Amino acid sequence: MREKGHLIVLGYGDVGKRVTEVLKRNDLKFLVVDARPGIFENVDFDFVVGNATSEDVLKKADAENASTIIVSLNDDNDVIFATLIARNLNPSVTIMARANSYKSIDKIYKAGADYVPSISIVAGQMLARMTSECVQDACYLVDEDIRLYEGIDIEKHRVRDGDPLVGKSVKELDIRATVGCTIIGVERDSKVITDITPSLMIQLGDVIAVVGGKAEIGMFKKQYLKN
Repeated sequence: MREKGHLIVLGYGDVGKRVTEVLKRNDLKFLVVDARPGIFENVDFDFVVGNATSEDVLKKADAENASTIIVSLNDDNDVIFATLIARNLNPSVTIMARANSYKSIDKIYKAGADYVPSISIVAGQMLARMTSECVQDACYLVDEDIRLYEGIDIEKHRVRDGDPLVGKSVKELDIRATVGCTIIGVERDSKVITDITPSLMIQLGDVIAVVGGKAEIGMFKKQYLKN
């Protein structure tokens, strides 16, 4: 069994390759699932050869213990099936699933995806923003507000003294149920935590990456941030 909290990329086409490049640059634990064995020659990351719509293959990739699954398959029917299987295996995992056609977005959401970008490079951009390092404190003086698609944004906020987040666990905060947002990453001591477990404690100085609609993120800032 792999270390709990890894990321899985389903599909190693153009989008999957872009995502893996971002993950490698930021030293994140991940593996790739693809049915074409020849594409994995000379790669320096973990992988599983097999159909991403197969439950046995996703189990081999230890989807039950993954923190995030990024579905970047080229066929929307495969995206729907892979999302459905992944959600059944791991009810708490964050699933970002690529929609190749806007007509499939609703079906992919119903299959269990949390976020469904309809533009090919959005998943890579999202991970790039989530994991990017900023050495100047000024980078956090203004919110990073990136419009992804259909009103879904990702913002990064530094946790400051007096914020209601400080010293609370993810379970205690219950941000998803309270304001409809999801914490997808925490930057702490120059490292990125993507295994967002209920017991994870938010500390002073953490930079948290939050995803949600514009209105939901507004409620998050009002309720959980002092300034």
